[in-house]
Amino acid sequence: MKRKLTAAFLLALFLLVGAEVVVRVFFARNMAGRFDYGYHPDAGFVEDGDKLKLVRAGGRRFFPQEMSKQPAAGTFRIFVVGDSVPRGPGLEKAYAFQLQEMLKAQGIKAEAFNLCVPGYGAQRKQIVLTKALEYQPSLVILHLNASNEYEDEREFKRGKEFDGWHPKNWLMKSLVIRRLHEAKTEKAFWHLLPTEVRQQGAPNDADAEIAAGKNDDTRKRWLEQVRQWTATSVQTANSKGVPLLLVSQAVCENMKDRTKPLDDQGLAAVAESFKTEGVYHLSMKDVLTGGDYAALYSDGSHMRPDGHKAVAEALARFMTTNGVVKSRH
Repeated sequence: MKRKLTAAFLLALFLLVGAEVVVRVFFARNMAGRFDYGYHPDAGFVEDGDKLKLVRAGGRRFFPQEMSKQPAAGTFRIFVVGDSVPRGPGLEKAYAFQLQEMLKAQGIKAEAFNLCVPGYGAQRKQIVLTKALEYQPSLVILHLNASNEYEDEREFKRGKEFDGWHPKNWLMKSLVIRRLHEAKTEKAFWHLLPTEVRQQGAPNDADAEIAAGKNDDTRKRWLEQVRQWTATSVQTANSKGVPLLLVSQAVCENMKDRTKPLDDQGLAAVAESFKTEGVYHLSMKDVLTGGDYAALYSDGSHMRPDGHKAVAEALARFMTTNGVVKSRH
C-alpha cells in the first residue's frame, strides 16, 4: 500500500513539475504579471525590437494592437486609458479609433490606441498611464469613472494574498498551483455544480459589489479615491510634459426619456478641479444629454457605436478648437 502511495505521489509530483516547466517556458509572456491582477507596471506591454505590442496578459485584457515604440515624425499619437466604457464594443467601434479616423479626415497625421481594460478603477488606470508615457504620446485621454473602485480594491488584496516567503505561501509560488487556486476562487467551474451546492457557497462577488455601491459613504469614498489617483495621473503626465484630456463618465438612468439629464455622479466636478494649462476636460454629460439615449447607450453606462461616435466627434472638435491639435484643412 505504501509503495502504491509513493508511486502515486511521485507521479503526481512529476506531472506537477512538468506542468510548471511547460508554463514557465512556453507561456512566460502570458503569465507575466498574471497574479498581480493589473498592478504589475509592465503587464500587457511587450517590446519586440522597435515595435510595441499590446497584448492580453497580466490581468490586462488589452485589445491586441501594435505600434512603433516611438511615433513617426509629425505623428500626433493619442493613448486612451480607461475601463470597459471607452474600451467599447470593439476596437474599431470605440471612440479612440473613431477619433483617429476623424482627425485623419482633417488632414492630421494621427494615431490613437485603446489602452482600456474592463474593471479598471482609478489606481490601475494610473499604472497603465505611467507606463504608456514611456512611448511618447502627444496626448493622453483619461476616462474617469467611479464604478470600478470595488474591483481595484479586491484585486489589490488578491495580488497581495501570497506575498512573501513564509512557508505557508510556498505552494502558491507555483504558477500551476496558484492558477488552480485562482480557478476555485473565481468559481470557474461553478456552473457545473448542482444549484443546491452553489447556494451553500460564499456570497456572490457581484452581489457584494452591488451592495457596496448602494452605500452613500462607500460611493463618497470611491469618488475621493478617483480624485486622489487622478491627481497622481495629472502630476505624472505634467512631469513628462504630456497634455492630459479628462473625459468624465455620465450614466443614463432612463434610456427612454431624453428630457432627463444624464448623471455624472460628481465626476465632472472632479475633472474640472484639475483644469490648468495642459489639462483639459470633456464632459460626457454635456455631449450626450438630450440625445436618443436608446441609440447612444447599450445599458446605463456603456455606449453603443453611435455613442462612441458622438464622443469622438466632440473630442475632435474640442481638440481642434482648443489648439490641442491643429487641423490642416
